[in-house]
Amino acid sequence: MKILVIGSGGREHALIWKLKQSAKVSQVYCAPGNAGISRIASCLEINLENIPALVDFARKEKIDFTIVGPELPLAEGIVNDFIQEGLKIIGPTREAAEIESSKVFAKYLMKKYNLPTANYAAFNDLEKALIFLRDQNFPLVIKADGLAAGKGVFIVENWLQASEVLNSLMKQKKFGHAGNQVVIEEFLRGEEVSILSFCDGKTVVPMVSSQDYKKIEENDQGLNTGGMGAYSPCPFYNEKLNQIVLEKILKPILRGLKEEGREYKGILYAGIILTKDGPKVLEFNARFGDPETQVVLPRLKTDLMDIFEAIIEGNLDRIKIEWKENATVCVVVASKGYPEKYFTGEAIAGLEKLDGMNNLMVFHAGTKLQEDKVVTAGGRVLGVAAWDESIFKARNRVYEGIKEVNFRNMYYRKDIALKAIL
Repeated sequence: MKILVIGSGGREHALIWKLKQSAKVSQVYCAPGNAGISRIASCLEINLENIPALVDFARKEKIDFTIVGPELPLAEGIVNDFIQEGLKIIGPTREAAEIESSKVFAKYLMKKYNLPTANYAAFNDLEKALIFLRDQNFPLVIKADGLAAGKGVFIVENWLQASEVLNSLMKQKKFGHAGNQVVIEEFLRGEEVSILSFCDGKTVVPMVSSQDYKKIEENDQGLNTGGMGAYSPCPFYNEKLNQIVLEKILKPILRGLKEEGREYKGILYAGIILTKDGPKVLEFNARFGDPETQVVLPRLKTDLMDIFEAIIEGNLDRIKIEWKENATVCVVVASKGYPEKYFTGEAIAGLEKLDGMNNLMVFHAGTKLQEDKVVTAGGRVLGVAAWDESIFKARNRVYEGIKEVNFRNMYYRKDIALKAIL
């Protein structure tokens, strides 16, 4: 089969790496890809926002399956356009993907179908939001309604902080139209866990648990990022909790979306917090997480193409999905300054030293080829992932590997997965 993967990050590199292990896959294209992906797939100079060009390529090249990595093309309706052309694609339609592209819609849906989540209020008027805040207890969480590359969530400790965030979102338009509406919700306490699931519209099958690290600095301090690392499995997430999440969150939201006329097929990401009152939903994403994909897919035993075919055909209930009983850790290596202004164009040294390391993989994110060199081209540059029989051993393997890599203005957190072994 000929496969097209859309995206250019570590998530897409991990997807292609896994798909290449399938005997069913003969050729993989990636649009637009990166330096690492170019070693294992044919990269296309097509921007992921150029949906007509992507449809045209898939039709002309007789692509058998397309897999969408990032959220933006999903929100723009790439799945709708591919389906209209009779092309097979993994991902939800524009209408179903609104569960990620609109925080207001997602909260409305959770409330309507009685999912456990934080109490909230939604606003499209700055003054009304500021007035509402005067009667609230802090801390609170403020979220931009639209897509903000994982950076649109703010925990505020007092009214002054809250007013500054609201002004930056709604008045100064820090994230453009994404801040036209905001959600203000109660702050929930507990351990967070990422539960990614395969969905075919009527059946939902959770993947193994993972936990990511959103903050840029160690001890979960500083600004929110797209993710600075992850590990799997979560030692505090057991089968009992998994059943609660499946029955009270995943199945109800899939049914709810169908009742709303927005049947959901693809990957559903549930950001869960384990509170004293049980698991609650923090957010939903309409695709594979990044960097969660880099720790979940290495543990998958079942052929990923078999699963994708079952999603398209609507018979996910007939396939047994199996996982390895090991652990995976991924640490993101970033450019100094990320998630704000950062450096690019720096030559990356030492990558060849990691090629021969057992049970370790470097997933490229913000990289590109410049003549014969791999250089930095984004905020999150690499995801170094390793797997072993325990999180402790996998973590040691990752940090030993990172020591071999070097580029100017390189930065990474030193505490990824540390809490899982203490």
